[in-house]
Amino acid sequence: MSEIIKKAVCPYDCPTTCGFKAVIEDGKLKKIIPDESHPASAGILCRKMRNYERSVNSPDRILTPLMRTGKKGSGEFKKISWDEAVDIIGERWQDIISRYGAGAVVYCYYSGVMSDIQRHCGEAFFNRMGARPLVKTLCSTAKGVGYASVMGRTACLDPREIGGADMYIVWGSDMTATRIQSMPDIVRAKNEGKRVVLIEVCAEAMKNFCDEKILVKPGTDGALALAMMHVIVREGMADEDFLRENTDGYDEFKETLPEYTPEWAEKITGVPAEAIEKLAVEYGSAKAPVIILGSGNSRYGNGAMTVRLITILSHFTGAWTRGGGICGCTTTDSAYVKGELITRPDLRTEKQPSVNINQLGAAIKDESVKTLYVYASNPANSVSDTKAVIEGLSREDLFTVVHERFMTDTARYADIILPATFSVEQSDIYQAYGYCTLATARKAVEPAGESKSNWDTFRLLAEKMGYDDEHFKLTEDEMLDKILDDPTPAVSALSVGDKKTLREGGWVAMPFTDHHTWKTKTGKIQIANEKLKDRLPAFIEAHGGGYPLRLVSVPSEHTLNSIFNERDDMKKARGELKLFINPADAEERGINNGDGIICFNDLAEAAFKAAVTENVARGAVAAVGIYEMKNTPSGLGVNALQHDRLSDRGEATTMNDNTVDIRLG
Repeated sequence: MSEIIKKAVCPYDCPTTCGFKAVIEDGKLKKIIPDESHPASAGILCRKMRNYERSVNSPDRILTPLMRTGKKGSGEFKKISWDEAVDIIGERWQDIISRYGAGAVVYCYYSGVMSDIQRHCGEAFFNRMGARPLVKTLCSTAKGVGYASVMGRTACLDPREIGGADMYIVWGSDMTATRIQSMPDIVRAKNEGKRVVLIEVCAEAMKNFCDEKILVKPGTDGALALAMMHVIVREGMADEDFLRENTDGYDEFKETLPEYTPEWAEKITGVPAEAIEKLAVEYGSAKAPVIILGSGNSRYGNGAMTVRLITILSHFTGAWTRGGGICGCTTTDSAYVKGELITRPDLRTEKQPSVNINQLGAAIKDESVKTLYVYASNPANSVSDTKAVIEGLSREDLFTVVHERFMTDTARYADIILPATFSVEQSDIYQAYGYCTLATARKAVEPAGESKSNWDTFRLLAEKMGYDDEHFKLTEDEMLDKILDDPTPAVSALSVGDKKTLREGGWVAMPFTDHHTWKTKTGKIQIANEKLKDRLPAFIEAHGGGYPLRLVSVPSEHTLNSIFNERDDMKKARGELKLFINPADAEERGINNGDGIICFNDLAEAAFKAAVTENVARGAVAAVGIYEMKNTPSGLGVNALQHDRLSDRGEATTMNDNTVDIRLG
């Protein structure tokens, strides 16, 4: 037996983009070894990736192209060859485009692969085709827009910079599931007697790691931030010299704060006024407080405004000048990869109306859409308004192609399934979205069976469609070399050794960015932003609804979105589909812990097990994780209860902005 070790990178949706070592035995992935040399993960791997080989070597993988033989959704397919599959796809697409135009073509991808080449390579193909563009705002776009409206391109703190803080506010972030590499800093801070305060709708996962939990009603975090700023100004704790020198609009904004009293905020947030007073004074007294900001509180109709207000709060004491500030938004002020080399917007010659991924169901229900291509995504399970998505996928006249590794809920509705690779079976470059790191990984093992990477699949499809652009003739390794041959200024500045590492495969630490030079249009922090309709920030209501309970989705540390549902060990550890409920709300409805319940609104009904806990805000219920439909009691999960409405800015998901009620079931 021959055993070799190659560097590899986690491809999934996480801020860290962890590095690990792939142990290869006789050409097969044997196991994963954490790598302590990675600048961000430093040897810490989440439980999902510790046995990555179980996914890569799973007997349940799709390893040949498949063609549907039964009713859509039945999961009945027969094996066909790649030549047959490509011929069927190409001929159907050519017929559809000739009859209806390229606007009849819709595609969908998201975070099933979080690298640069394999994730975004479909853009070049569909730009060349002239298909309807995809607006990819499923996760935290409102957060990014809200932060940028204050900070422009100024980067926030890299998580490796937060260790010197003297107070931490973990605001809407289940770090055990989404920021595990930063958990040692939180544990260490708590053990050293530093204050760690959690602000959450559902504190179940983080409650034991914080000194205090503050439960806030969904969609009201902005009101809490305003009340904190009210107290900080009232108590003379605001660094007004800093604010007047470094911001646009502080004095004007200050004039609006008197109305935002803790008593006002209590009525909106459910947080007692005295708790708001105490938190604001603690924050105002700290020398270098850090806010670790999650994404959940941006997934509302007021999400961008909420993040805008929390970002402004982070400046009110001048903490940014003393090593404090905010962590959890963009950590870089410039890209490490020229994305246009991959996506090739120059290939698009025909303008089409776009499709927002959050409204995919509505788009594919429309009979003007004749074909759908899905890769690196499972929209039947991970996009709002599940019933609309399924209705669209069930159309016999919607020709659907899914490039996938397992028989997901989406794949079951495909006409053609193409077998896809895992990250160790392809080459790519990886920009972490939560750290200042850059990595490359060359293919470590040959693709299993007849599986092909996204890049190689689009090359085949481009050839069939007659696209003779040189771009589609490159191999994925040649594409990676092309990116490295045409570096961004940040990569050009790297040392010879770091550039060699990227050529061969490995990771490099990029420099931390300057957090004290404000990269905005005016050169100042924009409390007042003249380009916005709401030039001064203020509290605005979320979408809400007519039912008495507000529903939020929280991540599971055992599975990621709908990824890892192929792993029995992860599903067993995760357990049954649960809905966390406050005891008072449960008692009102005669519900006890462990009861089977139905959660319902105007969109759907979904069955859960009741998990009654003091760690969820009164008036809220929280669903954990995304489950395969066959593993849900009613065949529907939490996304069936989520409307496809968009955020105030950024056209982002509002998956946490829905109301429901519950009953025994």
